[in-house]
Amino acid sequence: MSRILVTGSSDGLGRAAADALLSDGHEVVVHARNRGRAVGMQDLVDRGASIVVGDFGDRDAVRRIAAELREAEPLDAVIHNAGVWSGPAVMPVNVIAPYLLTALLKGPRRLVYLSSGSHYQGRTALDGTDWRGDVPGSYADSKLFVTTLAAAVARLRPGVLSNAVDPGWVPTRMGGPGAPDDLELGHRTQAWLASGDDPRALTSGGYWYHQQRQEPHIAVHDEDFQNRLLHTLGEETGTAIS
Repeated sequence: MSRILVTGSSDGLGRAAADALLSDGHEVVVHARNRGRAVGMQDLVDRGASIVVGDFGDRDAVRRIAAELREAEPLDAVIHNAGVWSGPAVMPVNVIAPYLLTALLKGPRRLVYLSSGSHYQGRTALDGTDWRGDVPGSYADSKLFVTTLAAAVARLRPGVLSNAVDPGWVPTRMGGPGAPDDLELGHRTQAWLASGDDPRALTSGGYWYHQQRQEPHIAVHDEDFQNRLLHTLGEETGTAIS
């Protein structure tokens, strides 16, 4: 069994993934943005999950959580599920937080990043992007960046299985009750890539939708764009991925 961190697991896809992994006998670390949300996760803790708390819009909080995790039992996998749809926190939460955790947590052998079909509308222009969240960010851009991050990590860390998942437009708090996609398939793909022994789940560098590998935006596997993105994020955070 594996020890797996699921970020943004107080509700929606993250909570469903954490629930499924616990049911399968894995050791799960759940994450809540604040203490109020953590209270609502007591049922997961009662079933054996451990919990970390911190706002991913705050870089210091991300670094503190990474330090806590480094001092605990080693992680086998991380599902970078936390995300926001709109507002100033888009880039900090959707891109900076998973980037920093990836840079600071070098032990996990499986990394799963939450992408979206919206990444196809993302722009590759990095200059002028507000990474600190002083102004609202572009959701589509953030998903292109994090999908590219997943592909870059797959290239730079050959011993790590790094993949991105489009869960579809699912009926979560973010997606809304009328969303037409299958919530079960959305979170199952995350859990499958983080823990499954299906040969397809043991590949790296993929962009997945409902356990099917898809072709992402053409920029995702462009090594020049990957390098520019990693350089920009390294300069912005003062932390490089190796």
